[in-house]
Amino acid sequence: MHPRDVTSAATGSTTPATAGAAAPDRATATHCPYCALQCGMNLRRAPGPEGEGATVVVEERADFPVNRGALCGKGRTAPAVLSSRVRLTQPLIRTRTGRLEPATWEEALDAVAEGLARTGRAHGPDAVGVFGGGGLTNEKAYALGKFARVALRTSQIDYNGRFCMSSAAAAHQRAFGLDRGLPFPLEDIPRTGCVILVGSNLAETMPPALRYLTELKENGGTLIVIDPRRTRTAEQADLHLAPRPGTDLALALGLLHLVVAEGRTDEEFIASRTTGWPEARAAAMAHWPELVENLTGVPVPRLREAARMFCAPQTAMVLTARGPEQQSKGTDTVGAWINLCLATGRAGRPYSGYGCLTGQGNGQGGREHGQKADQLPGYRKLTDPAARAHVAGVWGVDPDSLPGPGRSAYELLDALGTDVRALLLMGSNPVVSAPAAAHIEERIRSLDFLAVADVVLSETAALADVVLPVTQWAEESGTTTNLEGRVLLRRRALTPPPGVRSDLEVLHGLAGRLGVEKGFPADPEEVFEELRRASSGGPADYAGISYARLEAEQGVFWPCPATPEPPADAEPLATLAPPVAPADPPASADPRVPGEQAVSAPGGAHPGTPRLFLDRFATDDGRARFVAVSHRAAAEVPDAEYPVLLTTGRVVAQYQSGAQTRRVDELNAAAPGPFVEIHPRLAARVGAEEGRPLAVVSRRGRVVAPARITDTIRADTVFMPFHWPGEGRANTLTNAALDPVSRMPEFKVCAVRVESLTPAQPSTPSPAPPRRTAG
Repeated sequence: MHPRDVTSAATGSTTPATAGAAAPDRATATHCPYCALQCGMNLRRAPGPEGEGATVVVEERADFPVNRGALCGKGRTAPAVLSSRVRLTQPLIRTRTGRLEPATWEEALDAVAEGLARTGRAHGPDAVGVFGGGGLTNEKAYALGKFARVALRTSQIDYNGRFCMSSAAAAHQRAFGLDRGLPFPLEDIPRTGCVILVGSNLAETMPPALRYLTELKENGGTLIVIDPRRTRTAEQADLHLAPRPGTDLALALGLLHLVVAEGRTDEEFIASRTTGWPEARAAAMAHWPELVENLTGVPVPRLREAARMFCAPQTAMVLTARGPEQQSKGTDTVGAWINLCLATGRAGRPYSGYGCLTGQGNGQGGREHGQKADQLPGYRKLTDPAARAHVAGVWGVDPDSLPGPGRSAYELLDALGTDVRALLLMGSNPVVSAPAAAHIEERIRSLDFLAVADVVLSETAALADVVLPVTQWAEESGTTTNLEGRVLLRRRALTPPPGVRSDLEVLHGLAGRLGVEKGFPADPEEVFEELRRASSGGPADYAGISYARLEAEQGVFWPCPATPEPPADAEPLATLAPPVAPADPPASADPRVPGEQAVSAPGGAHPGTPRLFLDRFATDDGRARFVAVSHRAAAEVPDAEYPVLLTTGRVVAQYQSGAQTRRVDELNAAAPGPFVEIHPRLAARVGAEEGRPLAVVSRRGRVVAPARITDTIRADTVFMPFHWPGEGRANTLTNAALDPVSRMPEFKVCAVRVESLTPAQPSTPSPAPPRRTAG
C-alpha cells in the first residue's frame, strides 16, 4: 500500500477487523490496547467478507475484575485498526525523490542500522537517540532500554510517559520511597468514606472506571471533584471546586491549613509514621483561606466544606490525574495532596491513601523497566552502583560500559538536529503530542536520520527516513501493568499480515546488524524471563511473576519477589505489610480484611502485593516523608497581550495523539475534530459564535478550531482537546516549561488570547518550512 493511501484511508467497518488468523476458532482472553485500566476483553474470530479472510470481534469478558465486562467505545472498536485499509503493512524508505516508497524488511533494517551506526561513528554514541512510548509492553520497554545502552551505547533515551505520570511518580518517591500509581486496587475506592478527585475527567478518559465512583456514593461515601471545567465527572460530585488553572498547589495547601486550624490532624499517625511535619505544617499555615480564594477563585466557604467532607469519615482518598501533574510545579502539587493525606492519617491504612490515575496503556510498567533516561529495570536507579552491577550481570556486560543518565523527554526532543542527530522512535507521535509542537516538529525535520516503528503512518512517521510496520495488541503476546500495579498478560489472537513484524523482532534484527548477536530475543516470554531476573530485588520486583501465573490468575500485583512471603515472626519487608482492618470501619466498608484475596498463590509462591504501605512505607526508616512546599505561579500568567488561560485534555471518543482512533469511523463520527470550549461571557467579549472558527494564540503559535460555547468552564479559561494535528493542534500552543524534579512540561496551563475570525482572515496557520516531504 502506498503511504499516501494509508494516511487518507478510513475504516468502513469499526468493530470487526480483517487479519490473518492463526488461533483456533475460540475466544482469546486479552486486554484493551488503550488506557491504563487495561480492561479485559475476549476476541473471537468470525467469517469475514469474501476475499478478506477472518475477522475478529470484541466480546464481553465479565470475569476480569477491573471492568467486569464493561468497555468504552475505543475498546469496543479497537479491532478496526487491525484492518489493512488503515495500517502499515510493509516497510517504507524515503528515496531520493523525497517520498516514502515500499521496501523489503532486509533493506529497511539495513538502512536503519546504517543510519544509526553512521551517526554514532561521526558524532559519538550520544548523537544517537531513542524515544519510546507508554503503550509499549513491558517486554518492549525493557528491550528498548537495553538496546539503547548495550547495542547503541547511548545515554539519550526517554519516552512519552514523561509527559504523563512523571510528576506523580516523583512525588510518590519523595514521600513514600516507592512509585506505584495506585497503592491499592480499584475495588477499594467504593469502600472509602470520601474521594477527592483532582484534575481527572474519569467519565471520558476511563469510562468503565466511573462505576467505582458511583458505587462509592451508593455506599454512602462522598465525592469531591476539582477541575476548572464542570465535566461529566464533576456532575457526579457532591462538591465541585473549579480553581483557576495552575493553582492546584495553592488549593491543596489551603485545605491543609484549614485541617490544622480546625484541629483535624491525626497527631498519633503523624508522630508514629511520618517525618518532616513541622516544616510542612509551617508552609501550609502561610496559605490562609482568603489568600487561597484570591489565588484559586474558590470561595472560602467551599474550601471549608471540602476540608470538612474529607475529614468527616474515618477513611478517605485523594486521586490525581494530569490536571495537577502536568504543571511546572507538578511534583510539589502532588506532594501537597500527599501531605493532606498524611496529616489526616489517610495513608498506609485500609481504604485510605493517595493514588495517581495513570493514563497510558502501560504507563505504569513503561516507567519501571528501563526506557526512562535515568533508570534500569525493576525501577532501579541508573546512578546506583549496585543496580548497575546487578543489571550488567544479567545482561553479560561490564557495569562500566553502561552509559549514565541522559536527557528527559522534552529536552531530548529539543536537542534533535543539534546534539542528537539520529533518532529511533517507537510507539510515540510527538509531532502532535509534544508541548510547543511546532518547535518540536521543526527539530524532528532537522534530524540527519529518523526511523519510526509504528502500526500506522502517524504524523511523526510521515517525516521518517525509514518506517517499520509493527504488530498490534491482538497479534502478539506480552505483559502490561495497569494503574493498580497489576501485571497482566495480553494474548495473541491473530497472525499479523505477512509484511509486519513485532518491535522485538525489529530490535533483534537491528542489534545483530550492529554487532550484538545475542541478548535480544524476539520471543516475548523469553524477554520476560530475563526481565524477571533483571528486576529481582528491585523496587518493582517481578521475579515471582511468570506467564504461567498470569495465564492462571487475573493478574499479579507487584512487588512479587521470587521467594515466598517471610514467616509471620520475621521482619516485614518495606512494602509487603500484613493487612490490617480499620478499627472502626465505616458502614459502607466491606467487612472483609483488605488484601485477603492475595494471601495464597500456586505452590507457595509469593501472592503479590495488592495493597502497599499498610505496616511501613518503603523508606529507610519506614516512615512517610512530608515535604514542605509553597505555592508559586505558573510559568506563564495572563497579561494584557495574552489575557486568557488555556488548559487541554481528552474527549471520550479519541485517545492521546489520535494516531489510531482517528482512523475509526465510529469514533470520528462522535468526535470529528478539535474545538475551543469557551464561556459565554468570554465568547461575547471576543465576538465568538457557536461553531464558527476561533483563533487561539500563544507565544508559541496560533491554532484555529470551531467555538463551543458553554457555561461549564471558567470565564477566564478556554479548553482544547489535543488529539488532532494541523491547524487545530492544541500542543502548538502549550508551554514546555519543565518541573525541576520530574521534568514534566506545563501542558495544563499557558497564557493565550482568543480571536474571532472574520471571513477575510485566514483560518490556517503558516506551516513550518518542510525539510522532508510527508508521504
